[in-house]
Amino acid sequence: MQKRHQNRKLYFEEQDYTTRRYVIPFIEQHQPLYPGMRILEIGCGDGGNLKPFLERGCQVTGVDLSENKIELARRFFADDPDRDQLALICDDIYNLEPAGHRFDLILMRDVIEHIHNQERFMAFVKRFLSRQGLFLLVFPPWQNPFGGHQQVCQNRLLSHLPYFHLLPTSCYRFVLKTGGESRATIDGLLEIKETGISIEHFESILKKENYRLLRKTLYLVNPNYEIKFGLKPRKQAAWMARLPGVRNFFTTTAYYLIDFPE
Repeated sequence: MQKRHQNRKLYFEEQDYTTRRYVIPFIEQHQPLYPGMRILEIGCGDGGNLKPFLERGCQVTGVDLSENKIELARRFFADDPDRDQLALICDDIYNLEPAGHRFDLILMRDVIEHIHNQERFMAFVKRFLSRQGLFLLVFPPWQNPFGGHQQVCQNRLLSHLPYFHLLPTSCYRFVLKTGGESRATIDGLLEIKETGISIEHFESILKKENYRLLRKTLYLVNPNYEIKFGLKPRKQAAWMARLPGVRNFFTTTAYYLIDFPE
């Protein structure tokens, strides 16, 4: 397990850095942020992605299932000068309603690959978008070297071993168990194996649910690796980005900006 998975403040700061440096510029190539813009992050975790939006004067709402993570987010933002523009909610998004207004931007970063029945989710979440609202999704394709999130393993070898999450489920479970991983870690990684998503599957959902693609960038080197490992982000080669199936194995993250024209 890497240090950032144990030090939540460090993880918060990494999320803040990448959102500030790469996520917001990606959005603003289509539409600038503006004060009062209503932002919703689904799966906000400790809230690191939210801070740059608050600093831009946006009205920000974060939702997450984890009570521990929401509590950490509340601590991290306790002394923030823009705290009154932030709402943090511990709940399942399916239990919520827009409550009188919709959002100008919905943000999901490294979340959709954890969701069961992604088709149902993408159909449901439309109700939270304003008429001209934008929807940003960032996710690692399942087949990429660490698409199984095996970096959370306690075993040092397994946490650095690429592609082994692509083994058949029984073999994958055996390797994790042999490596000394806890039952909770094994169950969590097997669940990710169930919910992992490819570029092709994601784009088929967009088409089925009549979303409109506004911008898309596939990365060979994830922008988040800059703050994590000191690696310069690198976009996927154009010819590789056009190869269905194959591109999933060499794309460490995919950025999508979409909307839903009613």
